[in-house]
Amino acid sequence: MSSSVKIRVLLADDEDLVRAGVCALLDECQDIAVVGEARDGAEAVSATMSLRPHVVCMDVRMPRVDGIEATRIIRERQPDTKVLVLTTFENDDYVAEALRTGAQGFLLKRSAPEAVAAAIRTVHSGDSLLYPDALRRLVAPGVQARPDRPGLPMLSEREAEVLRLIASGLSNAEIAGQMYVTVETVKTHVGRILAKLGVRDRVQAVIRAYESGFVPLNQGER
Repeated sequence: MSSSVKIRVLLADDEDLVRAGVCALLDECQDIAVVGEARDGAEAVSATMSLRPHVVCMDVRMPRVDGIEATRIIRERQPDTKVLVLTTFENDDYVAEALRTGAQGFLLKRSAPEAVAAAIRTVHSGDSLLYPDALRRLVAPGVQARPDRPGLPMLSEREAEVLRLIASGLSNAEIAGQMYVTVETVKTHVGRILAKLGVRDRVQAVIRAYESGFVPLNQGER
């Protein structure tokens, strides 16, 4: 793969050792290039505006401006840039809030090196990195605290089926295979779902599905 089509990545973490480690493993990937680093959320926002990376690998607990606020600003100012949260703790309120703010997925820092590269490729491609079990655990406290669920706008039967499959963790290609339609058809359904729900991406759509009760918290396993 030529350098002109490499996935441009910005690393945002307040720990020098973490940034150095992720940078070293990504240097081994011919299709990924680390174009910058940031030590806090403020630097992440500034670097994103100037470097225009395709993906920001974002820590959530950082000084000055945390990863949640940085994600919100980046997604508002540079919506084409994807945000992948790298976190130490799976059940972290910060992670849940970052996903609500616009991050396309999260990955544990202890994940295997190849998993980090795969996650970057996934969010760059337009898919979201969804782990149904973990996502349900993250949103469960807020859902259980709101017995008056807001409900969802009317979805067609096909759109409802696609949303349930997204919540189960399937990619567009996997949904297309299960529904016996083309990937382009799935993308069309996903676009309509996002528009009807008033959300920007698949992660936020799944969170809305859980919060509304459309997809029960005890369902969605693959």
